[in-house]
Amino acid sequence: MRIGILTGGGDCPGLNAVIRAVVRKSVTQHGDEVVGFRDGWRGVLEADTVPMDLAAVRGILPRGGTVLGTSRTNPYALEGGADRVMSTLDRLGIDALIPIGGEDTLGVATKLADAGVTVVGVPKTIDNDLDATDYTFGFDTALGVATEAIDRLHTTGDSHHRTLVVEVMGRHAGWIALHAGMAGGATVVLIPEQPFDVDAVVAHCQHRFDSGYSPIVVVSEGAVAKDGGMVLATGEKDAFGHVRLGGIGTALASLIEQRTGREARAVVLGHVQRGGTPSPFDRVLATRFGLAAVDAVHDGESGVMVALRGTDIVRVPLTAATAQLKLVPVERYAEVEVFFG
Repeated sequence: MRIGILTGGGDCPGLNAVIRAVVRKSVTQHGDEVVGFRDGWRGVLEADTVPMDLAAVRGILPRGGTVLGTSRTNPYALEGGADRVMSTLDRLGIDALIPIGGEDTLGVATKLADAGVTVVGVPKTIDNDLDATDYTFGFDTALGVATEAIDRLHTTGDSHHRTLVVEVMGRHAGWIALHAGMAGGATVVLIPEQPFDVDAVVAHCQHRFDSGYSPIVVVSEGAVAKDGGMVLATGEKDAFGHVRLGGIGTALASLIEQRTGREARAVVLGHVQRGGTPSPFDRVLATRFGLAAVDAVHDGESGVMVALRGTDIVRVPLTAATAQLKLVPVERYAEVEVFFG
């Protein structure tokens, strides 16, 4: 069997672990040939490939990023793009395709499966917002980076008696902010799922100062104020129509400083959350996903995604995984001591 593999969307710790698992199981147990497409769907559009044998995946397990490269290319946003993809797969004799990505990459995969391509998806996103799976690999690593940053910021914040606003990734879902804020002992956590009251945030920061400590505010990049006055973006859009976000942390820090009379600084973690060595949890989960994807291919499955349910790896329809985002159910965290804004 000839299996194609690609990584699309934002890079993510654990991608190389999936690639390694797919190649090792395909080659050693089934005698398959694995073809890597460079830079996500762009590689499929342009037939830009690299052979993936055992030598190609040796030593990549602990590496961050993806050895195949990635992009936010959307074939369905280009004239004739879908036909070019189908032509490439046919010309290269690809029997099955294993795309690794989030909602956008797997959304393209869903359309290809509907068109008759044998597709088994692997869920990836540091935001943990992909439905039908309890966790996506990459989330645990990003969470660890954000939590360590908050731990470090507590000491410098208290030393200088200032507010520190930590902006983390999370366009529509606040899983990173919520979990990092809980684990790091943040004063306030602001997430996209619940618009925040600026006055209440300022009051909570002031209360923290009055108690003799300095506040830590963790905010998702997609968080918005109830009055809508703090929605910030560059206006630029990617191939999937997403507006580039950024700036909420800086704007919020400026407002808190003005209202409390105490210095406030913003720390934007940005792409630091994506990079570096994947955590042991992410390496194991990514490896299990890769092995399960190969099993699904050889079982003749298509239009499915491997997913984590409890401690089991299961198969779910791609349509179920991409139909909607998995958002934070705020009501379930009512007992959490952090203030949600």
